[in-house]
Amino acid sequence: MIIVLKSGATETEVADVCQRITAMGYSPHTIRGALRTVIGAVGDDRGKERLRSLESIACVESVTPILKPYKLASREVRQESTEVRVGDVTIGGRSIVVMAGPCSVESRLQLLDSAAAVKAGGARILRGGAFKPRTSPYAFQGLEDEGLKLLAEAKRETGLPIVTEVMEPEKVDLVAEYADILQIGARNVQNFSLLRRVGEIGKPVLLKRGMATTIQEWLLSAEYVLARGNPNVILCERGIRTFEAATRFTLDLNAVPVVKKLSHLPVVVDPSHGTGHWDLVEPMAMAGVAAGADGLIIEVHPKPEEAMSDGPQSLKPERFAALMERVRRIAQAVDRDL
Repeated sequence: MIIVLKSGATETEVADVCQRITAMGYSPHTIRGALRTVIGAVGDDRGKERLRSLESIACVESVTPILKPYKLASREVRQESTEVRVGDVTIGGRSIVVMAGPCSVESRLQLLDSAAAVKAGGARILRGGAFKPRTSPYAFQGLEDEGLKLLAEAKRETGLPIVTEVMEPEKVDLVAEYADILQIGARNVQNFSLLRRVGEIGKPVLLKRGMATTIQEWLLSAEYVLARGNPNVILCERGIRTFEAATRFTLDLNAVPVVKKLSHLPVVVDPSHGTGHWDLVEPMAMAGVAAGADGLIIEVHPKPEEAMSDGPQSLKPERFAALMERVRRIAQAVDRDL
């Protein structure tokens, strides 16, 4: 249920309503807008009619049901778009935020070269995998703890915040020591234990869509994080599996405006995984921004031909710089900036 408070409701009144919601067996989630404070009461739908009694409280304007199964992710609860802040970077605002870097952290030199190149090109956040989920158990799995330390060094050198993947609930605390954004990869989009754990840690979460995940399932996965008290979720469209074999996946750019209509959460697009081919990354990055994406996540490697993972879809630094110039023009055309 959505409990809308009257304009001017005090903090004491908000706390009183939250206490009443908790006493009824529901979890209150307070959302403060420019004009109104809204409280989402989440819990067992079978007893939701009890919440209607809150309309008798003087500070309560209305109590209405949330129709979508993803309660907290829905625009029914929050009309204003969420902005996720990472240091001095805001994801979901007017500016398009680009996250870039290598698929995997392979060595100190490779990572520092990559970090310097993407910063020079205009990226605001450095991506890089310390733990790498791979289809084959024999493929390179990442440098793990050592990779996290190298990411921390790259952050000190460049000042760029870090986004890196966490794969297990038991590793969340470790990765959160180094990462500014915790990435949940496509293969873990319905790892509910992991989603609950990153919800508890409080740091921003980049939630990639699974290769066979519907939009509703994707938003319900976001709900697991939100329901644990972490409002800082960024959705990432990275391509879905279809019958088409010309590309690695099919980048579902329909999902961007659809999700922006259904949810208040920011959306970024991953044209690297979505296509699997470096020469398709630039046009799909531009298309993603034109479709309304709040950001891009792009793989960049100083020597893609020597990359230990995803070399064919990685851009060289000079190509990344050229892409950024073209994306900037698209952003301006849709009243955004880069």
